[in-house]
Amino acid sequence: MTTPSGGSTPDDYWRRPDTGDDAVAKQPPAAPATAPPTGQTGPASTGRTASGYPGPPPSVPPPAGWRPPVHLQPAPPRQLPPQDMAGLDAAEQRSQRVTYGFGAAAGVVLLVLLCLLCSRVIF
Repeated sequence: MTTPSGGSTPDDYWRRPDTGDDAVAKQPPAAPATAPPTGQTGPASTGRTASGYPGPPPSVPPPAGWRPPVHLQPAPPRQLPPQDMAGLDAAEQRSQRVTYGFGAAAGVVLLVLLCLLCSRVIF
């Protein structure tokens, strides 16, 4: 990841690149020319924020009782076959023995290599 250098702020890295038109890009957008209703002033009175974004359009709820049409009823879930817990335990023990066996063999090989390297350094 590259970092900004020079007199730039940390936020400059995340800003959008310039569009090429410096005069238009540097100016803030013009405010709409609508007047607030009488008796109210400020951005809260027009329903707009300080940036001029009016927010999402209002949504209309669906009519009461509306549901999408159901064309197909799914089948009820099937029963899973029973599990052989004794068989699962035996398989887990066998796999654990194999794992320990490979670990012990790797440890012996590493110990022999370490002894060989140390004997070459000492002698």
